[in-house]
Amino acid sequence: MFTGIIEAVGEIVVCEAIVNETGGSDIRLRVKTNDLPLTSVELGDSIATNGVCLTVVELPGDGYVADVSSESLALTTIGDWAEGTPVNLELALTPDSRLGGHMVSGHVDDVGEVISRHPDARSERFRLRAPKALAKYIAHKGSITVDGTSLTVNKVEGAEFELNIVPHTLEKTVMGTYQPGTRVNLEVDLIARYLERLLQGDDAAEA
Repeated sequence: MFTGIIEAVGEIVVCEAIVNETGGSDIRLRVKTNDLPLTSVELGDSIATNGVCLTVVELPGDGYVADVSSESLALTTIGDWAEGTPVNLELALTPDSRLGGHMVSGHVDDVGEVISRHPDARSERFRLRAPKALAKYIAHKGSITVDGTSLTVNKVEGAEFELNIVPHTLEKTVMGTYQPGTRVNLEVDLIARYLERLLQGDDAAEA
């Protein structure tokens, strides 16, 4: 689990397609972590990388290596990444962590798109479009995770929603690089997903 409070911006240094014996392929990533402290990180630990929960399989010293499944490739922007791509980083929660954002699983629901951005006093206002299937989970003043960053929704119109981003967040995350057309990883609020399932009652067990 994570909080959506970004601890550092890292950089993709290797994004390599790996082909197996049957001809299928997935990806191995090497991420340079920059200011993210790795002293407590061990093999098998999880690190949220642009909102995607990845398992550490190697620790080369200046970052980590992770394998990415075809399922993750289908639901995230990882297929767009290349050498030099900046990524938001957050270590997994520990029992003594502060919960400064909201509960984030690191299981990306789907990919959204930045529609526009413009100045709003010292902040920037972004408008994004989510896939239609996720629109019902996005609420005015609710929480949403965009590339791993916990954010508050300021306005919702259909499948589009707006975010007001303060200068600190623009500086400390990859959001400062967003332009119209940028694809982003979206994770909707956990409570909304579980509430929908609970409301199905016994019907949830039916095929």
